Amino acid sequence: MALINLPDFSGELLSEFAARRTERVDTPVIQPAEPFLDIAGEDLRRRIFMTESETGASLCLRPEFTIPVCLRHIESATGTPKRYSYLGEVFRQRRDGGNEFYQAGIEDLGDINIAAADARAIGDAIGVLERVVPGKRLSVTLGDQAVFEAVVQALGLPLGWQKRLIHAFGNMSQLEALLASLVSPQFVTGLSDEIAHLIAADDDAALVAHIDATMQATGYSTNASRSPQEIARRLREKLILSETRLDDAAFRVLEEFLSLNVPLINASAALAGFADAASLKLGNALARFDGRVAALANAGVDLALIDYRAAFGRPLDYYTGLVFEIGVQGTSAVLAGGGRFDRLMTFLGAKERIPAVGFSLWLDRIEAERAA
Repeated sequence: MALINLPDFSGELLSEFAARRTERVDTPVIQPAEPFLDIAGEDLRRRIFMTESETGASLCLRPEFTIPVCLRHIESATGTPKRYSYLGEVFRQRRDGGNEFYQAGIEDLGDINIAAADARAIGDAIGVLERVVPGKRLSVTLGDQAVFEAVVQALGLPLGWQKRLIHAFGNMSQLEALLASLVSPQFVTGLSDEIAHLIAADDDAALVAHIDATMQATGYSTNASRSPQEIARRLREKLILSETRLDDAAFRVLEEFLSLNVPLINASAALAGFADAASLKLGNALARFDGRVAALANAGVDLALIDYRAAFGRPLDYYTGLVFEIGVQGTSAVLAGGGRFDRLMTFLGAKERIPAVGFSLWLDRIEAERAA
């Protein structure tokens, strides 16, 4: 039973979804909390409404639709490619008020033509918004996490630092703090002399044995969530990360990349010029980027609506490549947002890799824009 009224343009949305050959699905309002806590991202995690089952299992009110739709697809053992649409309530704590609101959207699963599927997602989102907010000039901001990952990898940073930076993509304050710590490393303190000696000696067996003995002596091992081997691995990684310094030239390269903000029509040339000037090999990532731009043009999407920002990401950890948001020019409200999440399906239990892309629409914001 609906707790709030459906917007009066819901019928138009459903017509648009049907015209795009999607299958409308619904998912339970009460969801297992673990997938959201593990992979949805800190921004969403701290706003989830949690509860428990009678057996103590962690549950939550549905905070978004992408994970539930993907879980439903896996459980139903439906083949791909498959296009789902949804319209229903989501529940999360919001700073601007209204802890329950409607979302709608499309999830496109299993299309191996990545560029075409990305272009279709952006084109569908624009097309739906043009139907429900007619006469408004839309603006699209596009980012690409895969290009950022390629830049970080090409700089040759340790894997642990690459993971940290990629995890922070889209959160500029966090990213700037990480870059500052890379430029001026803070060395690890608090290690016992023996552990520091064993790490320096690269004696894995002795380090694990020492940690195990310490855990046994303190009684910590009976309730430990991490094994001595895992603790040893993390200690070594932490020490390596603390001793890594990003030289000034590499720092300037990252700063220059993150400052890129150009119309999409000029983005391929800007990225190629950046890579050449920095002597970075970004071939595959740039080829995929160029393929998406061509697919958007072939799909008839107005590229003049779209800007590329190299630092742009979205606050959900499961994105892997394309990310985008759409609003009305001259306003700050985001009416639609989405991206590619190719690793999500296997994380949720799919037996094989399933490429995936989709977008969500914030219906309360659309309603406000229609009334403006």
